[in-house]
Amino acid sequence: MKITEIKSCFVGPVISPEQFIAEHFFLFLAKGEMNAYDGTKHYKLKPGESCMVRKNRLARYNKIKENNEFEKVIFIFDEPFLKDFQKKHHILFKNHPSKDAFIRLKKDKLMDSFLLSLEPYYNGSGDIGKTFSDVKREELLLILLQLHPELSDVLFDFGVPGRLDLEKFMQQNYRFNVSTERFAFLTGRSLSAFKRDFKTIFNDTPNRWLVKRRLQEARFLIEEQKQRPSDIYLDLGFEDLSHFSFAFKKEFGMTASELLDKI
Repeated sequence: MKITEIKSCFVGPVISPEQFIAEHFFLFLAKGEMNAYDGTKHYKLKPGESCMVRKNRLARYNKIKENNEFEKVIFIFDEPFLKDFQKKHHILFKNHPSKDAFIRLKKDKLMDSFLLSLEPYYNGSGDIGKTFSDVKREELLLILLQLHPELSDVLFDFGVPGRLDLEKFMQQNYRFNVSTERFAFLTGRSLSAFKRDFKTIFNDTPNRWLVKRRLQEARFLIEEQKQRPSDIYLDLGFEDLSHFSFAFKKEFGMTASELLDKI
């Protein structure tokens, strides 16, 4: 069996579907392709490639099926598991932390053998049963740290994000569809401090500013780049096309489609 023939597998706690990475996780892609964006950098993952995805980051994914199939292996490394692992194995820090949200991992026979070893443990839903899931998570993490010792600085840093330049962060990340609470956390502020600082900088509430900023970008993309509303609304943080169309007409007096027809 080739590693690109592996079926989808998910091990660890459930992760949030929002565009915020709450826990570190390992991702191996068996079939299809995946494009990702973290606000500053684009990433591409092809079949047979793997990466570590960092927690406390904003990220957006776009998966491309191969022959109508998309198969991946995901292992979640949540904080309680990592703290237990650290105590057990006396982890040392290398002081070379990566700044990327998606850390590409090198291919290795040891990793290939591990991935192939998962097949006998799959249950009917493609998951690994609780009896063996933590054992396999520990095995995978030992392999990762052997191949990439520098990951210790990423995985075992249990601190919270520090205080950031709020204006710069929001202008860079306004497209991500996450809650105000997440934005506050990522900029190193309590919710009340975030709202207070936001009002001082932007003279508006976070929710109103986000909608206006996204709509301004939408108008630019339509007028200057001739992009269709259906192609941009998700990337701009709107959950559905009807909400985007309603907000656009309310802001500019015409729908996005009407603006496109006028150009």
